[in-house]
Amino acid sequence: MTAPHPSADTAAASRAGTEAGSPPAAGSPGAAPAAHRRRGALATLVRTPLGLLGSVLVVLSVGAAVFAPWLAPYGFSQTDFAHPYQVPGTVGHVLGTDDLGRDSLSRLLFGVRASMQVGLLAVALAVVVGVPLGLLAGYWKACDRVISRLTDVALAFPFLILAVGFVAIAGASLTSAAAALGIAQIPTMIRVVRGETLRLKDRDFIRAAHAMDASAWRILFVHILPNAVSAIIVQATVIMPTAVIGESMLSFLGLGIQPPSPSLGIMLSDAQQYIYRAPAAAVFPGLAILVICLAFNLFGDALRDALDPGSALARTSRRERRALRAKRRQERARGTMMERDQNGDVLAETGAAAKENDR
Repeated sequence: MTAPHPSADTAAASRAGTEAGSPPAAGSPGAAPAAHRRRGALATLVRTPLGLLGSVLVVLSVGAAVFAPWLAPYGFSQTDFAHPYQVPGTVGHVLGTDDLGRDSLSRLLFGVRASMQVGLLAVALAVVVGVPLGLLAGYWKACDRVISRLTDVALAFPFLILAVGFVAIAGASLTSAAAALGIAQIPTMIRVVRGETLRLKDRDFIRAAHAMDASAWRILFVHILPNAVSAIIVQATVIMPTAVIGESMLSFLGLGIQPPSPSLGIMLSDAQQYIYRAPAAAVFPGLAILVICLAFNLFGDALRDALDPGSALARTSRRERRALRAKRRQERARGTMMERDQNGDVLAETGAAAKENDR
């Protein structure tokens, strides 16, 4: 039996990899289309109104977290016992003060910073642990039986019980909260990556890699993983708001970040004691949580649509879809009118023939 020619296998692998979306080598004919697709995805992301809104809100949230030490007018623990319960708009305190006279804007900025830190740590833990396990589960059936059963067991426990149990063992802190939230999101990341691996491992470019005698690890981390990056990124944008809400919940219950360090959950917990006297102290942290979660949800949805190569509808703006529907209605109306004209001509000819027969 004649062995396949190496150059033919290389060409087949290159063609299959390009069709499947794997990054072609620099200078290859498929490099330009791949770069064009990436630019098209970015253009789609910022072209849709909700995607643009989500991108702007994400940038503002990340900017507020990164530059909080420079944007905050006061230290987050600086007190002013002479001016507690200041209303928003007070000179020197844009968002007012709390019961200890601490500036609400400064604490809000540092609270957003803490929430973003917990979210990023949780996402990093879920990616570092969940992605390799998902690749193994999707590629080898023996690993799938073990990993999938452990994943099912982990998903059977409610998130709050897992988080509270872990924090009770490790102690309440920012790191413990991030670890608890990241561990709770690992099973979901495993399932996402496993599904992408199952979808990709039967594609033609993987078969070409097998024909070229590529090792299983090379196939996993060189061919399958780059093509699963889009799903991993989208799942990370889903984990981020979940982690922010989880951190706020744990801090509200006293199991997350501990005072005097600021947190959105701690601010809500403190504000409930004097909510009728200073309701703004509870409104602004709640709005911050809402904006962060809304930003990442909108950004994740738009990113998923932009990175989905099989969704032509997602790559068209709302205006283009409306124009397409209007064009279709015009074509149907034009076809109906032509049909009516043809029917009228047939009736006229039939009537003329009947008159001639009568004569």
